[in-house]
Amino acid sequence: MKIPKYEALSPELVERMQYEKATGTFEKLGFDESTAIRRYPPSRGKSSLLRSTFMQDTDKILYCPFYNRYADKTQVFPLYRNDDITRRGLHVQLVSRVARTIGAALNLNLNLIEAISLGHDIGHPPFAHSGEKYLDELSFSRCGRHFSHNIHSVRVLDSIFQYNMSLQTLIGIACHNGELLVDEYHPKKLDSFEEFDALMRSCTEDKKHIAELIPSTLEGCVVRFSDIIAYLGKDRQDADRAGFLSESTFGNSAIGSINAEIINNLEINIIENSYGKPYIKMDRRHFDAMIAALHDNYSMIYHPATAAARLDENIRPMMTLLYDRFIEDLRTGNRRSPIYRHHIDYVNAAHYRRREPYEDTDPDQLVIDYIASMTDDYFIDIFRRLFPDRRYTVNYRGYFDD
Repeated sequence: MKIPKYEALSPELVERMQYEKATGTFEKLGFDESTAIRRYPPSRGKSSLLRSTFMQDTDKILYCPFYNRYADKTQVFPLYRNDDITRRGLHVQLVSRVARTIGAALNLNLNLIEAISLGHDIGHPPFAHSGEKYLDELSFSRCGRHFSHNIHSVRVLDSIFQYNMSLQTLIGIACHNGELLVDEYHPKKLDSFEEFDALMRSCTEDKKHIAELIPSTLEGCVVRFSDIIAYLGKDRQDADRAGFLSESTFGNSAIGSINAEIINNLEINIIENSYGKPYIKMDRRHFDAMIAALHDNYSMIYHPATAAARLDENIRPMMTLLYDRFIEDLRTGNRRSPIYRHHIDYVNAAHYRRREPYEDTDPDQLVIDYIASMTDDYFIDIFRRLFPDRRYTVNYRGYFDD
């Protein structure tokens, strides 16, 4: 059995950190909450000694009705009945833990890090990235707008539930999608919701703009790295537990091969290269090794044709049928439809102040909102209820299935 290799901070940095903490010269680079921007003046619960601005943002996310649904949304492996395989509810916690570890070492704002981390996937649809692809296809073909889970996460917290979240939390959530990475992130200043709204519109019009989004805070930059750190090794662990492939399939590299090595070594490298600096950086050796490891994950876990074929043949047409049914129900005003009873009425029942009736939203957007909010099991159950004669094959793999 291979002995894991865990890197450590250099003695020089450890000595510097200890001295600066002991003497009170530890530079505070975290975002100043007193300068946080909200879309509207808060009607109640202004920032206080007990609950700061970003603590309030975190509470709003945790108590959002859609937060519960993380628990049954697939991270990578859909159609598995196996509680040892990661769902999004665990993933966002892991991101928060990794990001808070780095943020604490760099003296950043941990409340902002937590809010971004816990909210970053709240708009993710069922069935992982395949579900996102199908919903994007439907959205663009029906109303000319692209669907992306990071932009929809902003919509959940800013439009579906009008929580008056801080600009810094929302842009951090929008920018978390770090599939196109660089080894050094410098925050890009963002001063107004007008500019933010224009950025969000541009991402629905052309998905290439998502890759151009840059976090506006160091905390957002940390979460962007941490999202990948949290899933890179964990997805390999899950692939092993799902019987998809063995974790030992992946060779060793500069960052290690098992989850614990990857997390430790990337955290250490980011802290070593970012401490006391106005940017978040990874050295080239570790960055290149991380990119190579990501490529291995894509080729061996995320993109194999056999893994996607089951979903393409079944979930894609099922989603199209549900979309068309809900559009028709909205057109005819069928108040008995689940889109009213399980979605519109559910959203309206939440305790928050709306500035316009939710049901006045564009019908296509209402349907997109509803499908995106669904968990994997709910999606399958509602399809079987509405289309009992459609015999699409959706078979779960259980604990005792070969």
